[in-house]
Amino acid sequence: MAIYWTEVLVIASLACLYTSSLGANISYDSNAIIIDGERRVILSGAIHYPRSTVEMWPDLIQKAKDGGLDAIESYIFWGRNEPQRRKYDFSGNLDFVKFFKLVHEAGLYAILRIGPYITAEWNYGGVPVWVHNLPGVQIRTDNEVWKNEMQTFTTKIVNMCKEAGLFASQGGPIIFSQIENEYGNVDGPYGAAGKSYIQWVAKMAVSQNTGVPWIMCQQPDAPQPMINTCNGYYCDNFTPNNPKSPKMFTENWTGWFKNWGGRDPFRTAEDVAFSVARFFQSGGVFNNYYMYYGGSNFGRNAGGPYITTSYDYNAPLDEYGNPNQPKWRHLKDLHAAIKLGEKILTTGNGTSKQYGNNVHLTTYADAKNGSRFCFLSNSDVSHDANVDLQQDGKYFVPAWSVSILENCNKEVYNTAKVNAQTSIMVKKQVGSSRHHKRLSWVWAPEAIKDTLSGKGRFKADLLLEQKQATDDSSDYLWYTTSVNTNGKSSLENVTLRVRTQGHVLHAFVNQKYVGSQWGTNGKYNFVFEKPVSLKRGTNIITLLSTTVGLAGYGSFYDLTPVGIAGGPVELIGSNSTWNISSNQWSYKVGLNGEISQLYNPNKANLRRWRTTLDVPVRRRLTWYKTTFKTPSGTDSVVVDLLGLGKGQAWVNGKSIGRYWPSFYANSSGCSDSCDYRGGYFAEKCVTNCGNPTQRWYHVPRSFLKKDGNTLILFEEFGGNPLNVSFQTVTIGTACGNAYEGHELDLSCQGGKTISEIKFASYGDPQGKCGSFKKGSWEASSSFSVVDKACIGRESCSISVSSKTFGISLLGNVDGRLAVEAIC
Repeated sequence: MAIYWTEVLVIASLACLYTSSLGANISYDSNAIIIDGERRVILSGAIHYPRSTVEMWPDLIQKAKDGGLDAIESYIFWGRNEPQRRKYDFSGNLDFVKFFKLVHEAGLYAILRIGPYITAEWNYGGVPVWVHNLPGVQIRTDNEVWKNEMQTFTTKIVNMCKEAGLFASQGGPIIFSQIENEYGNVDGPYGAAGKSYIQWVAKMAVSQNTGVPWIMCQQPDAPQPMINTCNGYYCDNFTPNNPKSPKMFTENWTGWFKNWGGRDPFRTAEDVAFSVARFFQSGGVFNNYYMYYGGSNFGRNAGGPYITTSYDYNAPLDEYGNPNQPKWRHLKDLHAAIKLGEKILTTGNGTSKQYGNNVHLTTYADAKNGSRFCFLSNSDVSHDANVDLQQDGKYFVPAWSVSILENCNKEVYNTAKVNAQTSIMVKKQVGSSRHHKRLSWVWAPEAIKDTLSGKGRFKADLLLEQKQATDDSSDYLWYTTSVNTNGKSSLENVTLRVRTQGHVLHAFVNQKYVGSQWGTNGKYNFVFEKPVSLKRGTNIITLLSTTVGLAGYGSFYDLTPVGIAGGPVELIGSNSTWNISSNQWSYKVGLNGEISQLYNPNKANLRRWRTTLDVPVRRRLTWYKTTFKTPSGTDSVVVDLLGLGKGQAWVNGKSIGRYWPSFYANSSGCSDSCDYRGGYFAEKCVTNCGNPTQRWYHVPRSFLKKDGNTLILFEEFGGNPLNVSFQTVTIGTACGNAYEGHELDLSCQGGKTISEIKFASYGDPQGKCGSFKKGSWEASSSFSVVDKACIGRESCSISVSSKTFGISLLGNVDGRLAVEAIC
């Protein structure tokens, strides 16, 4: 569909004039987001409604607000909200309207990222798989079937927002809406159809008449009036394609996601703060953290292939909703510092001056009243800088840091100087170790005799692609065929060879297990080869293909095949090869246990469960069930699944996601230290080498009951459930490090108090949390001051100054306080 430039010019002229008599006037220019005439910079954070629970939402939103954010951003998850065509689900934690209403009630703005393609490490990029199976569809291009579905869902979401009064133009919280997502990263191969598609997308979005501006991230050629925005680790060098558009950082990646077999990403608080400060120094107007809270990929929602259930993302709030310290507090202090200059920054009158290599002073001034606000940055990766600003003072600026100067003559913040608690989180066994008892299990074999004997639900004379066959209703698809060996010259030394597009394959011949295989090193397509024993006459070959999240990123990602699509499947003998790919294959979608809802304790499956003196372990395709009590207190609850292989887990019938603790992370590449200096990338500063990729799985307290709970596991590979246990997550050690003139705040959680001060030194202490040591000097009263202020309290605050510790400092010497406390 062509878009007429006369229309574009008219629309663009109105882009900065969003008005409504019912609500706020949202406009913008190159230097500010303007809300009812007030010029603003906006600090936002991503919290995805389906990656948490309804009961968690108020606390997460409040912690975001307490952290100094102005807004909460969330995608809309099309595949979850429309699981079947024209059948919608907005119940429970899929109720995005309720989520945004809670954001509004908290006094925050909202960013609505409709997409409806979203990436987000979500299954199939957030697009429902039924769309893939529509006749004639081509996803994310100028295709009428795709555009009809995309527009229908977009209109559905916009209308729901309008009916709930959620747009700022109606008095609601939503100040921006996003359409499409990072298409500019992958649009090249789509050619002219991609260009015409993005023009259609822009016109379609504007026609929704939301009364607020629209954005497109990572879209350099975004048509007007779309605002093109930047995603990445650093966006200070980004420039919008329209000089009248605000400079917006829609995804500042606070860490990275995890894959099965991958190590834990870690991005330092210092580097995230450096990225944000540099962005606002260079004229930025809007910064959104991706993620501010990552949460969990409950159910089968993790994307793929091989993305973990945990979506912690090393975000300021951890997977369970606890502040990830020091990142949460260090960014909170940054936000407060930036807000000191908000009125001046949004005038746009900024000038820069260089002080040697890589050191820049950017001064924002208000010509009317003469007030100033400065950023002094040092982007050198190794050399600190001493800068003399003459009448405005002398400043020490560490390498790879930014100092924020109020009135350009007082340092109120430096990105490399962390004045915040470091929380060492620990997992605590429920109940004392003395009274801890192993869980009691019953079990049930997955019923597979019907499938192994060749019975299926439908047939085809080819090897089907798994998305097409299952509509993604299950991770599991059975392929079964028969081979008649009468007349074959040799039945000895036969190898079964299967080329599969992944992600996991289990093979059976004549009802006997042959072997299993899965992708490694990030490769999900592989060739399975195992020797098999054939008999004369009819042989039944059964293959179970398992998906572990569907691919959701890249050009034509939707065409990535899954399963044993096309094969080939071959039997290789000593003298010949039999290609059986075009045999008649019988198919069955899913497990019998899924169909009968064996995971649901409320279903009448009592006869299926077996009680034996010795619970079988290392047994493939087996269901396990146990009961447990709800842990006391308010600390987050996790289940430790160490010893299990791979499968899925449910608590009281609610899925807590896929598990795979037998998949260990690479044993190399980790370090005990991390240098925040220099550009960040996903493999920098990784942790958890040589350990299970994910051992603990979040059990939200809202999933639990007062009178007892049921845990059900489906074990695919064969594991040992006997060491499974429930634990709580809490602060074990609280370390503090703060500079002269700042407050050091320490706190425990869950009602626990500070029981011991292991280290305290005001002076020039060295080392880090867990290995602090005294420096060349310290105040003799260091320990007693901290001990008196903190012992027996849930939290304490200490003013870091020579006066507090009763000493006099000479010259330009400043003290620093380091503390290690036990909760």
